[in-house]
Amino acid sequence: MAKSDPSEQHKQKKGNTGWVVTIFFMTIVISGTISLISEEVMGASGIATAFVILLSIVLIGILFDVIGVAVTSADESPFHAMAARKVPGAKEAIRLLRQAEKVSSVCNDVVGDICGVVSGSASATIAVQILHNFEFSWPRVVSLVMSALVAGLTVGGKAIGKTFAVKSSTAIVHFVGKIIFTATRLFGKKKN
Repeated sequence: MAKSDPSEQHKQKKGNTGWVVTIFFMTIVISGTISLISEEVMGASGIATAFVILLSIVLIGILFDVIGVAVTSADESPFHAMAARKVPGAKEAIRLLRQAEKVSSVCNDVVGDICGVVSGSASATIAVQILHNFEFSWPRVVSLVMSALVAGLTVGGKAIGKTFAVKSSTAIVHFVGKIIFTATRLFGKKKN
């Protein structure tokens, strides 16, 4: 059994450390931004609008969880055939699959966990709004019901999403690749 090169191990360790530091600061910035925006908007809106915002946050978490699972379970070979035929999004899909660990970390851990935390605080904001507008003999029940509702929607949605992601991983990864392809064309640097 051959020993791995020490310089290669050092580069890999340094790269992993850089990734952890990057993901740490990315999480702080994204979490702070989403929390600030959702709290400001929810504080100034009615209960119905606050529920829509809460559901949107939960759905974003589920959507990114689906993408993260699809990227880790998809096979790269169909995308090579697509890339050979110059199908839009195929090269981007290959890049996603080759960085599956990082893509999954961002989608499942960063965005998914942030949405979980923000949806929890959003449900608390809605509970306060409900208690402010209506009389309840047991005010804690409102908070408990909101927390249970958000947890149920999140866990149930992710369970359904994971099944869909595993069964349709190629289509999902290709769809995300097309989005990246289109965004690159629209907002990226134009090539000569």
